[in-house]
Amino acid sequence: MSWAIEIGLILLIVASVTAVALETVPDLFARYRVEFRRFDLFVTLAFSVEYVARVWAAPEARPDEPAWQARLRYMRSPMAVIDLVAILPFYLTLLMPLDFQLLRVLRLLRIYKLTRYSPALSVLMAVIREEAATLLAAFSILTILLIFAAAGAYMVEHEAQPDAFGSVPAAMWWSMVTLTTVGYGDVTPITPLGRVFGGAITILGVGMAALPAGIIASGLADHLHRRRDLLREEFRCALEDGQIDLGEGRKIEKLRRDLGISREIAHSIHQDVRRKQVQRSQCTCPQCGYEFQHIGDEE
Repeated sequence: MSWAIEIGLILLIVASVTAVALETVPDLFARYRVEFRRFDLFVTLAFSVEYVARVWAAPEARPDEPAWQARLRYMRSPMAVIDLVAILPFYLTLLMPLDFQLLRVLRLLRIYKLTRYSPALSVLMAVIREEAATLLAAFSILTILLIFAAAGAYMVEHEAQPDAFGSVPAAMWWSMVTLTTVGYGDVTPITPLGRVFGGAITILGVGMAALPAGIIASGLADHLHRRRDLLREEFRCALEDGQIDLGEGRKIEKLRRDLGISREIAHSIHQDVRRKQVQRSQCTCPQCGYEFQHIGDEE
């Protein structure tokens, strides 16, 4: 039953975001204005029921805490905030007059609710949280380079191009698109010294723009490795008696789904753990129980 509800919510999220996007088409919105409003009301009511149900059931995940404290802790969690933002625009229109275009953009944030049902998005969000300090340091370096590049471009180009490089804030547009290797080409240095300086900033920007991506990629690899280690440890504990019973199998399957690990990888981990346990049992003397070191372990 739970999987059916999850699939229904996923389809509702996708349909809601699609409807919000279609509302921006003037002809469609003028023709189906009433239908769009009714569908938005239905979606808001469904998400409101989901939000209230999750808040009410929060104490089940923390039975050692008072119910009100567990609910408050859940309401402050990132996913609960996303759920609240998904329904808040509708209720705000009932309380105060607001810009409809702004509310339309806020309703597009409902797509972030998919992170609860997508293992890949959940992993990415977890990696970003884990690497937040490192990413902050990288963006701090990028900010310093942005100011440095803008100041340098202002010094060498402000006389030749006072409109584009007349001040450091004005030169920041050029330094931003150059450091991010976008290079729109609408603002470029024209003096010889400015072109040399611009080339150096471009080369520097190639490496600096890849820095956050490298941090996330490294963190993602470490995070996935730790997840597989958790599943491997669960397999090892379950295979201590030589076989996996029904209860252990259900526990492992639930952990596999929670970790977002495919069945193929889980099967590979299972075979690897079983093979190592067989090797370990073959290296144990049946008479005295002494464990000999297997050659395969050294390899």
